[in-house]
Amino acid sequence: MIEIIRSQEKERLALKLQRIRGRNVALDDELMTDVTAIIREVRTRGDAALIDFAARLDGIAMQPIDLRVDEETLRSTAAQADGNVVVALQEAIRRVRAFHECERQDSWEMKTTEGVRLGQRISPIDLAGVYVPGGTASYPSSVVMNVVPAQIAGVSRIVVATPPRALQENPAVAAALVELGVNEVYAVGGAQGIAALAYGTETIPAVDKITGPGNKYVAAAKKLVFGVVGIDSIAGPTEVVIIATDSARPSFVAADLLAQAEHGEYAAAVLVTTHSQLAAEVAAEVEKQGSDLPRRKIVEKSLKEFGAIIVVDNLDEACLMVNEIAPEHLQIIAGDEAGIGSRIRHAGAIFFGEQTPEAVGDYLAGPNHVLPTGRAARFSSALGVYDFQKRTNMLRFSVAELDRTAPFIATLARAEGLEAHARSALIRLEDH
Repeated sequence: MIEIIRSQEKERLALKLQRIRGRNVALDDELMTDVTAIIREVRTRGDAALIDFAARLDGIAMQPIDLRVDEETLRSTAAQADGNVVVALQEAIRRVRAFHECERQDSWEMKTTEGVRLGQRISPIDLAGVYVPGGTASYPSSVVMNVVPAQIAGVSRIVVATPPRALQENPAVAAALVELGVNEVYAVGGAQGIAALAYGTETIPAVDKITGPGNKYVAAAKKLVFGVVGIDSIAGPTEVVIIATDSARPSFVAADLLAQAEHGEYAAAVLVTTHSQLAAEVAAEVEKQGSDLPRRKIVEKSLKEFGAIIVVDNLDEACLMVNEIAPEHLQIIAGDEAGIGSRIRHAGAIFFGEQTPEAVGDYLAGPNHVLPTGRAARFSSALGVYDFQKRTNMLRFSVAELDRTAPFIATLARAEGLEAHARSALIRLEDH
């Protein structure tokens, strides 16, 4: 089910790593053309376009009044969720909220010289739009991870777009929304949902930022509307890399690889180890544990195409490989976990020790599970409170300070060929 590759097999290893890197959502010309047309329809025809897309793509006849999910329907749908799931959601919300409270940022001010005050004002965005996909990717945990940091940031209005039937198909999502106090929900999905959030329609408000996962049409739409609105990221398929030494239990490592692979056929699950015996034992455990999984076919395809057990000569080589992959999730199960972790520069989140599987981060621990994928950990970070805030620079100069610095300003402005800039500073010297 999963192949073992030694680092000395350079060509074979290079092909596998290239395959893993190539999993990102392919925003090809045909896809972008199709999504551009959808966005144009929504921009020009508003609610009418959304209703047409619901009939054409979702097979549902809707009227404008049906676009917003009324609060009674939301609550009655939430009531259908399993009681144990609701209790677990409440615990997850509590933990996620506690973690993100620590991400709060405060406005600040500094005095550089006499008569100069500089600073930044931190303020929330006004309106956030959270996209919640339907089908097998409709996760209540993602609702928690997107809504909680927005609430802590102080966003005054949070709206949700999700495909028609999505809440009925997964009442736990409705339960998450009710527990979070979010009641402005619109039954529109896909690229048309993103377009509606970005540009607004007669029923749906235009938001300032869109977050939340989705399929390739959603990803393409987010790419196209970026600039009109902010977005969290253009997320690709999920991934985990596990660094493990001979102290790791093969059954635990195999379970964690399988957990990642069941996300989807394009998920990547990779073990990097210095021990050949562990590699063989984990491969055997993957076969054993994977044999009766409900999503076995998905798991098998994921591991065959994008899974690997890579045997390296030493931990230096393991860390170099991880930094090259820059994974969304990194698990470390070894003797010196902290030491290994200190050598990792690029990872969305790091899970230390055999009692910290990636699943604890997906659901309950507190840190956000919306993480950079596809090597984006080289330059981006987990979703957080700061994603729903903006920073406004604040400047105040006194008469004396502008008198002192105006010649410098004018010199630099003229060096750039901007005479009016120079005069706007110098004219103030003539005023006294």
